[in-house]
Amino acid sequence: MSKRYWDEMNFPQPTDEELKSNARATERKAAKKGKELHPVIISGRNITKSWWGNAWCSNLERYADYDNRLPRGKRYVKTGSVVDLEIKQGKILARVQGTRRTPYKVEIRISPLSEQQIQTITDKCGKKVENLNKLVSGDFPEELKSIFIDEGGIFPQPKEISFNCSCPDWALMCKHVAATLYGVGARLDEDPLLFFTLRGINTDRFVDVVIANRTEKMLANFDRPSKRILSDIDLSEMFGVV
Repeated sequence: MSKRYWDEMNFPQPTDEELKSNARATERKAAKKGKELHPVIISGRNITKSWWGNAWCSNLERYADYDNRLPRGKRYVKTGSVVDLEIKQGKILARVQGTRRTPYKVEIRISPLSEQQIQTITDKCGKKVENLNKLVSGDFPEELKSIFIDEGGIFPQPKEISFNCSCPDWALMCKHVAATLYGVGARLDEDPLLFFTLRGINTDRFVDVVIANRTEKMLANFDRPSKRILSDIDLSEMFGVV
């Protein structure tokens, strides 16, 4: 019986050292040609650390469609096999090292958000996020987080994701695609605004509108005295000041 790529009992999987060695060879080859790669580098035991990266990976792992391939993707991304990854509007392009010396080409497409979804997130962020730093750090109200990660939120669902990999694996999601998706989580640790780019939201416009909405709200309340400010009468009664 001939060996098949997907027959794991007969097809040997590359070791971590083999994957790392192939990745280093690819980097050297690219450097000689003057080509710039954008590798995913994982430091430490965890792939992601920030709220955005963790939320992205958690979103992937809650879908049963993916659970049989994700563990291998974790191993690949941790060994530095994702030697190049770029996030663009509606798509992710990557090169992932595998058994052979030449990395496989991966393309993942994400369906764009509807105008209504974009308007909803823009309006809610403008009302709830005090500044851009809080948005980037993920330090915003739980009610706002729900529009990202809850069912029907704007983190992509399986039906919104399509894959293509140059490897011969027959699976809907091969380990190279899984590694790429985990690599996106690591990228969001570095630059959370890439999430908005990926989902088809114009980042510059989004930031401008969010800040403008927040500023408008603050100005609207400028002339209203705060309930937390004590009047002279309050001070007199509280401390017996004459």
